[in-house]
Amino acid sequence: MDGLSVEQRPLPAPTARDVVVIVLDSCRFDSFAEAAPSVVRRLGRLEKRYSYATWTAPSHYNLLMGLLPHESPRGVHASTYYSRTFRMWSERFGVPDMLWTDMVPHLWLPRLLRRELGFLTRAMVSLPVLNEHTPLSGEFDSWMSMPTHNNFGAMVDALTFDDARPTFWLLNVGETHYPYAPAHEPASEWPRIHGVHGVFQRLSSGGLVHASEAPRSFSQDRLDALRRRQVDVVRHLDPLLHQLLDRLPPGTRVILTADHGELFGEAGFFGHGPIHHEKVLEVPFVEGQV
Repeated sequence: MDGLSVEQRPLPAPTARDVVVIVLDSCRFDSFAEAAPSVVRRLGRLEKRYSYATWTAPSHYNLLMGLLPHESPRGVHASTYYSRTFRMWSERFGVPDMLWTDMVPHLWLPRLLRRELGFLTRAMVSLPVLNEHTPLSGEFDSWMSMPTHNNFGAMVDALTFDDARPTFWLLNVGETHYPYAPAHEPASEWPRIHGVHGVFQRLSSGGLVHASEAPRSFSQDRLDALRRRQVDVVRHLDPLLHQLLDRLPPGTRVILTADHGELFGEAGFFGHGPIHHEKVLEVPFVEGQV
């Protein structure tokens, strides 16, 4: 979106491939595992990974630095893990000899893809904190905020690829975020926790949240019902994920993960963000090629 034309970019490597990263916003690992979506069998093995952050914006920032949810390896220095992690992008993109140092000093994967490797970079996002006016959209050819937060089907329909250049796609999926609602469910049927909707509305419009607007306490039964909704909405997404895979060019690499987890009453917490708890960091991770 900075005026760098396609013609000004280098030609991509002949082996370069399309890559699609799908981020299920707020989807904790055990919700995904319980839903057991069949799309996993088309991609690979389900792993439990750990997010670098407990809420959406910083998690996506890490991702666009090339740092996907991590494995929490013991006995490995962080710099060694970062270097090994980035080398894996070389295989994902089908570009030989990509190195972590190639991103210095900007440390921004989309910049490297566009300016050095000749890729197209595109994103569709569901959550307002990822809108196109944020720094995250830098070095993307297109960055689209979806009209509603929970319509992954519309993303699938809008997905495009180029015959001449590989595309890096980032898709932020909102159905798995509170209130865990599929696109066909009327808003009048969404669960209502006093205060939560007001908080999100104020945040999405840039307003401050006063302490008096904080959600009141809620029963564990209601929180258990909300967790069941997250499990159910992952199952709702399963056929849409199959549709997405069916639309991809042969050889496309796909990563399916989440930006962070969610708390449903554990240790007195609900949601994510300013929370220190293992469940808000546990996320699913599946990777494969079509």
